[in-house]
Amino acid sequence: MGERVLYLSYDGLTDPLGQSQILPYLAGLAGAGHRISIISFEKDDKLETGGERIRQFCRQNNLTWHPLRYHKRPPVFSTVYDVWCMRQSARKLHAQESFTIVHCRSYITALVGRWLKNRHAMRFVFDMRGFWADERVEGGLWNLNSPLYRRVYNFFKRQEHKFLNDADAVTVLTVAAREELLSWGVADKITVIPCCVDLQLFDRRAVAAADTAAWRTRLGISPRAYVLLYLGSIGTWYLWNEMVLFFERLKKEHTEAKFLILTPDPEKVIPHPDFIVRTVSRQEVPTLISVADASVCFIKPSFSKKGSSATKMAEVLAMGVPVITNPGWGDVAFLADKLNNLVVTDPYAQQTPIIPVSSEPGSNAFFTGFFSLEEGVRKYDVVYRGVRQ
Repeated sequence: MGERVLYLSYDGLTDPLGQSQILPYLAGLAGAGHRISIISFEKDDKLETGGERIRQFCRQNNLTWHPLRYHKRPPVFSTVYDVWCMRQSARKLHAQESFTIVHCRSYITALVGRWLKNRHAMRFVFDMRGFWADERVEGGLWNLNSPLYRRVYNFFKRQEHKFLNDADAVTVLTVAAREELLSWGVADKITVIPCCVDLQLFDRRAVAAADTAAWRTRLGISPRAYVLLYLGSIGTWYLWNEMVLFFERLKKEHTEAKFLILTPDPEKVIPHPDFIVRTVSRQEVPTLISVADASVCFIKPSFSKKGSSATKMAEVLAMGVPVITNPGWGDVAFLADKLNNLVVTDPYAQQTPIIPVSSEPGSNAFFTGFFSLEEGVRKYDVVYRGVRQ
């Protein structure tokens, strides 16, 4: 017998993140017998263009979706209004469904989840993700010189303490985050579930060599050219200038090299004759990864990045393509000892590191046990069943 779960997300299911890091887990948990209702906040344009596809996915996977409108302006006050809307919607749904668990993705939704626990005795799962309030400051999104943002930051740091103490279970993305929380004296109710990969979609064996060759031709890449890949958003935490400099150093060794950039932010890339910039669907990503010889992912190191797990890194590694990254964030130090295809280097080094040859991945038991979607779903299922005991 599964649980009746209310899943709260301030990220939209119509966003790329929702489709890669929310829906696959929830579909798996529904398949394990849990009844899951979702409240998420959707941007108008994305809901209009992608809403029906998400509704169909939810119907096919026994998920119930209650999208709410996301408000962006004015800053802070729009979020306060969204939290009020979430709380009202959650209260009405609970009256109908009698949920046993509220699963909160990050801090904003945890404001409502903690209220539901205290008001309605629901079990509270704090899916912490990263150190969100510190990420906002260190990423330059909240300027602590502003009295408003200083008050908001201090408010969420106080709430963070309450979330961690009151939660029946806490999930984090990295081993480093778990160790940090334990050093704060948080009870050992913490499960590490990184950003996992759908290994059925990101499977090198499922990509035909002819399809890889066809994409190289379509992109104008010669058979001899070395291809460096960047996958994902540009800005805030990603050291974009350092990645461009890395490509320029690489090009001294591979004169025909091309930089393949798959991003939802093409307007942020300054045109360059060796850059190939595309925005593609999630279903196209595995084949395009197979075009690459290596991928680069440099992230700004900081305290808050201890809690970060890059989806893009795991997806690329699943396809057997080496990833070059920098130290000082997430679990890269821990993972570099386990994975031969993960190369950790100083992004300012004058020489490029030795990069392994891209190849079809073997049966890496550690990678499968740590990053597979099936393992992530299993861990969440254990969390759900554990908080009800």
